[in-house]
Parts: sequence; C-alpha cells; structure tokens
Amino acid sequence: MIESYRRVLSLAAVMLLTASSGKAATDAAVPVSAAAPADAPFTNVLYGAAYYHEYMPYERLDKDVALMKEAGVTVVRMGESTWSLWEPEDGRFEYAWMDRVVDAMGKAGIKVILGTPTYSIPTWMYHAHPEVLARPMGGGESSYGMRQNMDTDSPAYRFYAERLIRKLVEHYRDNPAVIGWQVDNETSSNGATNHDVFVGFTNHLKQKFGTTDALNKAWGLNYWGQDVNGWENLPPRDGTISTGYKLEWSRWSQIRVTDFLAWQAAIVRQYRRPDQFVTTDFGGIGRRDVDEFQVAKSLDVVADNPYHGTQDHMDGEAQTFQGDLARSLKHANYLVTETNAQTIGWDSTMQYPPYDGQLRLDVYTHLSSGANMVEYWHWASIPSGQEVYWKGVLGHDLEPNRAYAEVSKTAHELNKMGTHLVNLKIANEVAILYSVDSANGLDFMPIVRQGNDPWPAAKTGPEYTSLLNQLHRSLYQLNVGTDFVFADDPDFSRYKVLIVPALYVADDALLQKISDFVKGGGRVLMTFKSGFTNENNAVRWVRAPGPLREAAGFSYQEFSNLEKPLALKDDPYHAGAENKVSYWAEFLLPEHAKPLASYDHPFFGQWPAITENQFGSGSLTYEGTYLTDTLQRDVLLGVLKEAGLSGPDQSLPPAVRVKHGLNGMGKKIHYYLNYSGEEQSVPYSYGAGVDLTKNSAVPNSGTMRIKAWDLAIIEER
Repeated sequence: MIESYRRVLSLAAVMLLTASSGKAATDAAVPVSAAAPADAPFTNVLYGAAYYHEYMPYERLDKDVALMKEAGVTVVRMGESTWSLWEPEDGRFEYAWMDRVVDAMGKAGIKVILGTPTYSIPTWMYHAHPEVLARPMGGGESSYGMRQNMDTDSPAYRFYAERLIRKLVEHYRDNPAVIGWQVDNETSSNGATNHDVFVGFTNHLKQKFGTTDALNKAWGLNYWGQDVNGWENLPPRDGTISTGYKLEWSRWSQIRVTDFLAWQAAIVRQYRRPDQFVTTDFGGIGRRDVDEFQVAKSLDVVADNPYHGTQDHMDGEAQTFQGDLARSLKHANYLVTETNAQTIGWDSTMQYPPYDGQLRLDVYTHLSSGANMVEYWHWASIPSGQEVYWKGVLGHDLEPNRAYAEVSKTAHELNKMGTHLVNLKIANEVAILYSVDSANGLDFMPIVRQGNDPWPAAKTGPEYTSLLNQLHRSLYQLNVGTDFVFADDPDFSRYKVLIVPALYVADDALLQKISDFVKGGGRVLMTFKSGFTNENNAVRWVRAPGPLREAAGFSYQEFSNLEKPLALKDDPYHAGAENKVSYWAEFLLPEHAKPLASYDHPFFGQWPAITENQFGSGSLTYEGTYLTDTLQRDVLLGVLKEAGLSGPDQSLPPAVRVKHGLNGMGKKIHYYLNYSGEEQSVPYSYGAGVDLTKNSAVPNSGTMRIKAWDLAIIEER
C-alpha cells in the first residue's frame, strides 16, 4: 500500500508538470500508438451475448456453455463490469475466476472479447481515495454507489486503472480464445468538474487562445463586465452564462473522453497479441460530451450499443440510425456489442418483449447496415441490482425459452450463410452532416420553452436531435441509404446529396466547404438555424446566413417563433392535413433563390418558407421553418429526384425497407426487411439471384412474398 501511494504521488507530480506546460494532462502516461487497420479480420458473422458467470446465483458454467454451443453462439463479451473481482483489494489480483470461464469458452469454440473493467470502481479505492469521485456541476455532494461516478483524469484513478489494464492484457494476450479488447464501457465525461479537470481546461484555453485578451474577444466577456484579466481569474463552469464558455467546456469534455480512451487503447496495444483488435462500445452514438469521430481514430474497429423499440414500435429505424453513424466513423464495418434480448429498463415500466420473429429480424437489420457482430446484453437475466428488468436471452429461471429458441434459429442460419453476409461494403450517395457543436449550441439557446415558464427550456420540438432524427427517418422511409459526415471530414465530394440539419455552430471553413460542394455539382438540403454562429458560438456580425449567403441565394435579418402551426400556401407538396410548419420562421429575402413554398398567413406570407438556389453546377434547398414528417419526406424526395437518386426502392410497400451492399465475394446483396405483422407482396427490381434465407432462386423481375417480421436476402449471381 505504501509503494502504491508513492506511485500515485509520482504520477500526480508528472501530471501537474504536464498541466503547467499547457498540454492535456493525460498525455503524460502512455503514448498513443497508431491504430491497426480499421477492418478486423472477420471471416464470418459473430453472434452471441455478454456473459457474467459471476452474477449467477449458483454454479452453472458447464450448463451455460452447453446451451450456448447447442444454440450456435460464437462469441461472448466478458470481464468489463467487475473490477472488484479482478482486484478485491489494492494490489492483489485474481484471475482464476475468469480463467476457467475463458478456457471453457475456448474449448467450446466460442470466441471471447475481454473488457477493461474501468467504468465502475471498487469500494476499496473509493475509501482510500474519495477524491476520485466526480464532482458534479454546481459542486453537489459526490457519493459512491453508481457506476461511472469517477473523475477519469484523477492521478489516483489513472494509476490503478493502468496497473490493472497492463496485468489483464498481459495475462490473456496468449489465450487463443481471446480475439479482442474492449476498453472501458459506454464512456462519457461523467459530468466531472473536479479541480484537476478545471486545471486541464484552463491549460487547454491557454493553448487555444494564447492570451486572456483573445479569450475575452472570442467569448464576448465584456458583456456584464466578465472579462478574464489573468488566467488565475477564470471562473468555474458551474454558473457561467457565456455561450462561448459553455461550448468550449463541452469540447473539453469530449477531449477528455477521447484522450482517456486513446490512453487505454495505447496501454492495451503494448501487450496485446497482434491479431487482437481494440474497440470501445459507444453507449449509443450521439452523446453531447463524446466526439465519436475523434475517438474512432484510436480504435481498430468501432462498436456500439443500439437499443430500440419492440412490438409495434419496431421499424428498424433506430438500429439503422445508430448503424449508419457507427459505420461512418471509419467508413468500415462495425460491431454491435449490446442490443435488446428480451425486455429492457431500470424498472418494470418498459417490459415489452419482442414479438415472434423480431429478435431474428433485428439481427439482420444490424447486418444490413454493415455490422460484423451482434451481441445481446446479456446472456442471462440477473436476480438483483439495478438491471433486474434488463433481461437477457435466458430469463430469471435460467432455462431455454422463446427468446433462446429464436436466437438458436438465427445462429444456425448464420452458421450456414454468414460468410455471404460478413464484411458487407456499402457505398451510399447521400450523407447527413452531424455537428455535436451545433447540438450543444442549440441546447444553450433552445427554440421551445417548457410549458408557460418563460425561462427553463426543454429539449422538445425542433431541438437538434429531433431534427437530425427526422431527416434520417425520412431518408430511411424513402429507402435511401445514408452515411454521416463530420466537420473534420476532409471532403464531401464522394456524395451526390448532403443533408445539413441546423448547422448552428460552424467556422467559415466548414461553410465554405459546403458552398464548394454545391458549386461543384452537389445537392444540399439545409434547415433553419444554419450558419448563425461562428466556432466560438458568437453570432456573426454580417447578415445571415453569413458565408452561406451566395450559395443559399438569400439573406435574412429577422426571425420569429411561431405560436401555432401555419399551413403552406396552396399545399405545394399535396400533404393534406400534414401541410403544416411550426416553431420557427426565418424571414428569407431571396436574392437569387427561387421560392418553393410560402406561409399561408397575412403577415408571414411575405416571406418564403422553403427556397432553392442554383449555384455553380449544384443547388441548395433551404427550409426556413420546421416541417411535419410528411412535408420533410416530400421535400427530400424532390432533392433526390434532382440528383437522379430515385427509383423502384421508393415504391415499395410502406412497411418494407431495402438496403444494398457488396459482400466479401464481390456479389451484390439486397436485404428486404418486413417491419410489420402482415405478409407483404414486394416487387424485386434487381439482377437474378438467390434468396439466402430460403436457398431459392429469384428472377430479375417479379414479386416476392415476405412473411410478417421476416426478410429476404438476395445475392445476385
């Protein structure tokens, strides 16, 4: 214990020296090495579940392994949740409890992914170092009990985590059953505002702005006389009203997560076997304090935990949204490390087990978006704790059941045809620009208030995530394959159409890149609130939409909340009862743009609601207001038709989705998925091939019958 304390002090000294030099505190320990190639060598689809033998109420390892083998399970993820068993007291490490599990899986031919157990600290660490607990915003009391309640920059925490990671990877690196390492689990910044986090933030500002004068100017801190005259006077984040401060703090939170995971990945790479991949499981991509695009650079393969609606709420959209994001981070295949098995929830209010066929259909939904692995959380339901109702493949009786039968059916299918489905390559021509800065910026200045209270704001209506989801959902319902791009992507030119939701925060370079995309022949659909603030979340001192003005073909000086929905004049998109716009209206003044729709209102009717502008060889369509889902699909379809991207896929039955790709054998694959409880008659419009699910021939034209909650997978000859 004394030696441990000395090492903590030593590491703390190094980190303080690093912080004083203006570098990120976590650069001090282990250098970040380059990631291995993005595509891990998967020869077949992996299918399985997280497995926690340590949670079982009685000894049943042999029975569980036998059930898995009988079902056809090929992979398990283990070890990430129980630091207290790996290291029951400071410096005493135990491996035997996991050795027997790993060995049993290996003998059964089941592959293993091991996780670094760093997301939930043991009680002995909390008692020895209570300072590792995350200080919440506002300085409330820090307490032990929840997971992810630590400051991941704490020198003490880093010391213990590094020691454990090194020992685990060294111990299992040569075990042939272990194919990969998951660093941490659903990582976030944990909302930490500890002193070391604030010191790191201050040093980050020094590096970025150089002087407090530059900081004051960028953030407009002379408002209310809040200039920072000397870095020692920088106030904490807790009560700030500066939108520039808030935005930069959110970026600092993202940097901390990126650095923490890169730090862990670098340690694993020092010890791992060369063929073992490194990943982390995003807890649903799109968190405000995580920059997944930057995190992905330190990973060999991206993994995600996409949960979704079931029963009548299962339409595949939530899985596809997350899958499109995961695939786009490295433009490569990805892993699903957690998804619904039976029911989910931290209480009993979300107990909606899937209908027959939905578990199987969910697996192919992920594969059709480019997943190479699907794992459930988890194998067996646990009898106590917060996640009693987050059920696994097996229920609380731990016996085979309806879910087990469907998992077994799917696993045996994949054993036969998985080699035709793994490593699917998807080449889409439409992309959505995702901006976490804009999401945060709009959170700080929302459009919709909560109830009648004039101050607190709610994330309802046209907030960023709702708008992002609406645009992706519209493309999904139109059967248009979609990627995501990010501000740091060097080039958008691989796409024909770029969708830009509420790009509220953006520097001039990004706006110029969008303008160049249009000028070079691309089609852009952009929504309200775009180009409004610069990279420091400060409103531009030029007429809106700033640098986008030439490409957009309009300007505006005014805007208004809409107290109630308005109709578009003459129902230009034939939307009927859905011919409505709401929440927000920008008073667009066309300069070169052509109005496509205007408000049916004596005052707001002076300005167009939707415009289109030809610029260079391309066009930019702009929505100055929030559209209904029906209107959004109609406007999108018009842009797609102009780009030559419409065809037979847009005429399929409403419940049927189609996705396309090229498999590892160089053959075209077409997934037709029926998200309904009714059999569907589906026209097939592609080359002759074989339905892999039935091993039956499919001609190059004709009609398929797809049963309720079922699918067809056509491999062209």
